[in-house]
Amino acid sequence: MKICAITMVYRDYWALSQWYAHYSRHIGAEHLYIVAHGRNPKISELCPRANVITVPRDDLTGFDRLRGHLLNGLQDGLGALYDWVIRTDADELVCFDPGRYASFSDLFASRKRASALFALGMNLAETEEDAALTVQDNVLRHRRKAQFSGHYSKAWAVRRGTHLVRHGIQTVADHLDDAPFTFPKGVYLVHLKYANSAALIDANKHRTLIGNGDGKGLPGKAWAQAEQDAARFYSEYQELAEIDWSLAERRAYRRIKRDPVRDEKLNVLRARSVKFLFRTTLPKWFENC
Repeated sequence: MKICAITMVYRDYWALSQWYAHYSRHIGAEHLYIVAHGRNPKISELCPRANVITVPRDDLTGFDRLRGHLLNGLQDGLGALYDWVIRTDADELVCFDPGRYASFSDLFASRKRASALFALGMNLAETEEDAALTVQDNVLRHRRKAQFSGHYSKAWAVRRGTHLVRHGIQTVADHLDDAPFTFPKGVYLVHLKYANSAALIDANKHRTLIGNGDGKGLPGKAWAQAEQDAARFYSEYQELAEIDWSLAERRAYRRIKRDPVRDEKLNVLRARSVKFLFRTTLPKWFENC
């Protein structure tokens, strides 16, 4: 089975390094495609065996819409060469329970009829007890605390012809009601934004500039008020009750599974953006993802 992964990035060097290392281990660096939003030789330095595609960064009008069109077009092209295309942001790692799947190929083979897969999302969190990360550190070996997230329970892998929109998949109107919400057990999308506070401070500088720019269709409030967003997350996280992984995972999975959104305006199937008011500790097998 042929599998590739694609992401788009601007300056988020720490997260990109984690993305590159993670997917290189699983599918090989030669099958990784990185869209650089603006020329940046450092991306090739950090990801020396990946395929880097540079696109202009002279106009950010319609940022998310144009980014979506670009990536959907690229993944369609890659779909002519690969059986499955993994597409995530640079700060998102898809992990699977090794007790259920031996590899991404094994996972995809278990869903032969699917055209897209969703994963149970979570925010990985840095806590006050955690030491600062070095450039070489694998984040999954040094961060264990997490909060499940409906917002990040995203579609992350597609076959050719299936487009990703608003964290979900786009369908034709006549098929929206019966489009399958393929949400395999034991598959997780780990969002790294809050897992490294030092990297977040640096990334928030350019997010704030972009979010408060003059163009139309720029990223929303989470970028315009990036520092406040980070402070709010850490403050709220500290107040969450902690429950055992098995119970937390079961509750989150069942809640997301039973009630996906079928957006008739956009013809998009996606997970409901549920906010779970508990946190948990990842099982030890995540360290070897």
